[in-house]
Amino acid sequence: MSERLQPGDVAPAFTLPDADGNEVSLSDHKGRKVIVYFYPAALTPGCTKQACDFTDNLDLLAGAGYDVIGISPDAPEKLAKFREKESLRVTLLADPDKTVLDAYAAFGEKKNYGKTYQGVIRSTIIVDEEGKVEHALYNVRATGHVAKIIKDLAI
Repeated sequence: MSERLQPGDVAPAFTLPDADGNEVSLSDHKGRKVIVYFYPAALTPGCTKQACDFTDNLDLLAGAGYDVIGISPDAPEKLAKFREKESLRVTLLADPDKTVLDAYAAFGEKKNYGKTYQGVIRSTIIVDEEGKVEHALYNVRATGHVAKIIKDLAI
């Protein structure tokens, strides 16, 4: 697993397919702040709650200059189903080989009910207009996380 990102680090560049199979790169958002959040799996309760919270607050975040990108190891087809089922408006990207998850230290050892396993670490990285990490939040909770980001960023 990669080292966790710290404020001031250059955010690792990436290009991944979205729910429609179109390539999306972090560099496409240069000049805007980007909230990149990593979640374990589309169409699961916690991930749905988090994606809906981001969608519900998208206008507020966009108005403050933030774009929102959600990344999971799901295939684009599953992301498309997730988007349609939940009426999501955030950009969802597929990282099935976990290259970007790994580069952002959002994949690694997890513990659940006494078992240790490898999985997606729910994380949010806020990247500034220059492509540098402004905030790096790891092991975040799905519920209440978006409200905390809005509060912390004073939006």
